[in-house]
Amino acid sequence: MAKQAVLVTGAAGFIGFHVVQGLLTRGRDVVGVDSVNNYYDPKLKEARLELLRRDPKFSFVKLDLVDRAATESLFAQRDFPEVVHLAAQAGVRYSLQHPHAYIDANIRGFLNVLEGCWHSGCKHLLYASSSSVYGANTKLPFSVHDNVDHPVSLYAASKKANELMAHAYSHLYRLPATGLRFFTVYGPWGRPDMAMFLFAKAILAGEPIKLFNHGKMRRDFTYIDDVSDAVVSLIGRPPNSESDRDGSRLDPAESRAPWKIYNIGNNRPEELIYVVSLLEKELGKVTNKEMLPMQPGDVATTYADITELEHDIGFRPATRIEDGIAHFAKWYREFHRL
Repeated sequence: MAKQAVLVTGAAGFIGFHVVQGLLTRGRDVVGVDSVNNYYDPKLKEARLELLRRDPKFSFVKLDLVDRAATESLFAQRDFPEVVHLAAQAGVRYSLQHPHAYIDANIRGFLNVLEGCWHSGCKHLLYASSSSVYGANTKLPFSVHDNVDHPVSLYAASKKANELMAHAYSHLYRLPATGLRFFTVYGPWGRPDMAMFLFAKAILAGEPIKLFNHGKMRRDFTYIDDVSDAVVSLIGRPPNSESDRDGSRLDPAESRAPWKIYNIGNNRPEELIYVVSLLEKELGKVTNKEMLPMQPGDVATTYADITELEHDIGFRPATRIEDGIAHFAKWYREFHRL
């Protein structure tokens, strides 16, 4: 008997688009949901959807998950044994000027998804968290066993809240839930507000590139194919209840509920100045660099400890930064006809 469809929210987004492709390639039926809002150019989202719609196993529902009645209707109409919740208001700096957008999408929208999963008997919810939850932590690499109680942006706080909300539902209703802390995802079809996109645009336009923390920022750049492979591999592995654990000695990565957190990263931070040099090489142009101080809400370094992901699914990132940037630069030129 064929498996029921997987629900993927944020299907028109960067990571959602690639996860849907990965599921379709593996023969799964997918229902994609997205509001296709104007946080960035909807034409890019529509272009992603156009590619996905070519596969008959994919169906799309335009829906804002903040709409409680519409989300309840979605879950009432279909049984989704597996839900991959990637829809969110993203961006650290955007959260400084538009805080209400994060409470609406990331808190209210996530609550509606949790309610839908619980009431419909979902067997496994995977949801996007972020490396931003590590906030003011300075111990490297960032481990899921570290406390994450000091967010430095509202975006990070909303993602930490998602992890806590999911745990509450796992504890109360035994909803298996897996949180995915993504580390600086990049690659073809990426978001225009992310560093790689902004750097490429500036290089080709001959405009100066802004490098914060005076060029000393380091990011654990993770190629999108590695990310989507990890997510798809985790779908069939719902966390188990660990009721035999002693609650007096639990650390932040452990629970007596069916709840789990993973870092999904490359396990190798790169200096932004080096990333820019690779892009310049691939795009055939060099541009000026504007060295600026640290921005509010930013952290100097991100670095993922992926021990749990290695142990549970044998995950190792397969894409070197040099190869990933070459793939991205090729796509960027082709998509923009440059």
